[in-house]
Amino acid sequence: MNYIGWVMNKKIGQGKKVFVGLSGGVDSAVSAYLLLEQGYDVHGVFMKNWTGTTENLAGECNWTKERDDAKAVAKKLGIPFTIWDFERQYRQLVVDYFFKEYQRGRTPNPDIRCNQFVKIPLFLKQALKAGADYIATGHYARVGQQLTANGRLQYYLMNGVDKDKDQSYFLYTLNQQQLKHLLFPIGELSKKEVRLIAKKIGLSVASKPDSVGICFIGQVKIDEFLKTRLKEKSGLIMDVKGKILGQHIGLSFYTVGQRHGLGLSGGPWYVVGRRWLKNILIVGNLKEQKYLLADTCSLEQVKLASQFKVPATYWIRHRYRHPVVKANLFKSAGKFKIKFLKKQRAITPGQSAVFYTINRQGLRVVGGGVIKNVENRLLQW
Repeated sequence: MNYIGWVMNKKIGQGKKVFVGLSGGVDSAVSAYLLLEQGYDVHGVFMKNWTGTTENLAGECNWTKERDDAKAVAKKLGIPFTIWDFERQYRQLVVDYFFKEYQRGRTPNPDIRCNQFVKIPLFLKQALKAGADYIATGHYARVGQQLTANGRLQYYLMNGVDKDKDQSYFLYTLNQQQLKHLLFPIGELSKKEVRLIAKKIGLSVASKPDSVGICFIGQVKIDEFLKTRLKEKSGLIMDVKGKILGQHIGLSFYTVGQRHGLGLSGGPWYVVGRRWLKNILIVGNLKEQKYLLADTCSLEQVKLASQFKVPATYWIRHRYRHPVVKANLFKSAGKFKIKFLKKQRAITPGQSAVFYTINRQGLRVVGGGVIKNVENRLLQW
């Protein structure tokens, strides 16, 4: 492990107050520890964004267990602990948007939306009011800085060094004011190193499994969560030649490229298209993956760092964990568009495409946007 020399400079945070978002997991717990090692005045905050309701299929105990784990970490580290309630804003800005997007036939990314409107901005605003110099989270990402041509300090977002855990994709909307006050203490570490640190200092969450599912809601089945608000409307499932294979529960409950949950025999089958007017879901087999391919899409809600221009070629990731691929970003009729150098599988409206440049440090985020329409696909989604 080579984290020792990096964290033991106790002067780096001397006289600086930082509020750490303690989620109840190992990543945020180790983040708080590392900041203490660097001399910061560390305060732990648990964000209560989603409690037990009829819509929380993970149950009331989901958030209370996370809260208790976060409190235990703060006690172990000897830092102040408090709970900040952002549930009303989270419901309005993340959950309501989530349902509206699915109702429109799109597949949103609630983690991006949460970071953009709740987890970072609301946390930062309240922390600064409480006298903080910084906030910190357990994201696997890094913040860099450089001087511009006119001598101004500029901040930028980099990928986490652990390629399997990199979360820069979820943070592309961060602005200069936010990056200025953000610390990602584990961005230079691997997940293995984080767990070893937690074990070494005796944190109870050292072996706790990674959180999965919807941000702050937990591990729930998407279709079951959607059913709490969206009405089912059954219709036919057909193959690309028009043969009836079964029935679906409603077009809004499916996403392009989906394989599981179709209830069909003789597969594997993949969702490749929809006919909204006739309420028909279209599926294809392994040999019909061409129906999922496309090379062009348009974007909305685009965020692009000021020093980067279009048209230009960037490395682009069009869904989380998808490899970055080369593509041209340009404007046509006032709209941002992406033209991939090679056709991509299952480019999905509602997901985000994030733009990167590559240097010796790794991947540098230069912007991103929400995928609006996909072109040059054999079947419309």
